[in-house]
Amino acid sequence: MFHLFTHNDLDGVGCGILAKLAFQDQVRVRYNSVSGLDFQVERFLERAKNDDFIIVTDLSVNEQNTKKINEYYKKTSKAKLIDHHKTALHFNDYEWGSVKVEYDDGRLTAATSLFYEYLVANGQLESSPVVEEFVELVRLYDTWEWEKNNNETAKRLNDLFFMISIEDFEERMAGRLQESDSFSFDEFETKILDMEENKIERYVRRKRREMVQTFIDSKCVGIVHAENYHSELGNELGKENPHLDYIAIMNVGGKKISLRTIHDHIDVSEVAGQFGGGGHAKASGCPLTDQAYQLFVAEAFRIEPMKPDAFRNQYNLKAAEKGCYYENHFEDQFFVYRVGENKWCIDRNGKVIEQTFTAFDEAEYFLKRNHAAWLARDEQYVDYLSQTLIQTIKKEQTNEYEKSPEKGMSFATYEPIVHSSEQEDRPLSH
Repeated sequence: MFHLFTHNDLDGVGCGILAKLAFQDQVRVRYNSVSGLDFQVERFLERAKNDDFIIVTDLSVNEQNTKKINEYYKKTSKAKLIDHHKTALHFNDYEWGSVKVEYDDGRLTAATSLFYEYLVANGQLESSPVVEEFVELVRLYDTWEWEKNNNETAKRLNDLFFMISIEDFEERMAGRLQESDSFSFDEFETKILDMEENKIERYVRRKRREMVQTFIDSKCVGIVHAENYHSELGNELGKENPHLDYIAIMNVGGKKISLRTIHDHIDVSEVAGQFGGGGHAKASGCPLTDQAYQLFVAEAFRIEPMKPDAFRNQYNLKAAEKGCYYENHFEDQFFVYRVGENKWCIDRNGKVIEQTFTAFDEAEYFLKRNHAAWLARDEQYVDYLSQTLIQTIKKEQTNEYEKSPEKGMSFATYEPIVHSSEQEDRPLSH
């Protein structure tokens, strides 16, 4: 009898479906959370018979269970662990461990794709185009390559997975992989997926207005509380706010944190590892420990939510030739304008920031990252220009400025100003 212990996400359940295709009624599949795996494995090993074959996919066991599995393997040769997380690479030191993060062609692996290759190589499952298509959809979603390849089918497969029970999903997929020549959604699935897509859009739109921005361990982080659609939220919020290093999605009720990034130079699995979690470079998770709670919840609670850029403007437009106007919660005023072909400047509260930028995007990145500013509406833009014009006229009338360009330009450092009235309430950087 085969005993599969696997994760309870799409990639883990994909392994379960393959196991049932390969072993039929000779396999028992148990879907586990990260925290629940070791208890299940330990209990199994206490009762295992010599003809029981244990397989672990998409998850890692602790040190104690590693030793027990190794002893069981030496006695029976019936154990296998297949994973694709870099935090599990040490299992390659064991004969029964097989961990691979990346294929030779640069594609990232998934537990489902590795398990499929293992089953086919051992003659336990016959390869077929429809199964390979399903396996690739799971891999694309789990590694986030679906977005780079613009494969919406992979995303919709994961949406369907969360919309129905695991049992229903297993039954639907197993039947399809055995009976169809190619993979597609049926009419019922297509209809509920279309409805779900509209629901996700509304959810993301609401949560967008609740995200706060802060620095944690020198990383610029967007923090939002949400119980659903973590992947969609992390992806959309990350793309809309490229100045943020990663998005932290808090599920206080579930005592979990989901971490997402769109950047290649950020590895959120390293962040998750600080709090006893792990995962992939662009998508990881960890438990909400006391330390994590203090950093991501308690201190962030005092911060005002980020405001989105104005999107219906006709005059205050990004990268406009005559400049564009930004504001933040500290009532700072920023004017971004070009002074040369490859030179942009930022005026902050009437003083020019000393640092210059070679492109508008670079200037805006600096502004949003260091000052949490947003593009103001046309009304504020016109009001700002009016005030600036009035001040300029008054200076000309009273002759209180010098005509020399070098003397007439005052500079300010790039460090954000903490207003005295809000000194105590502003969160500290970590």
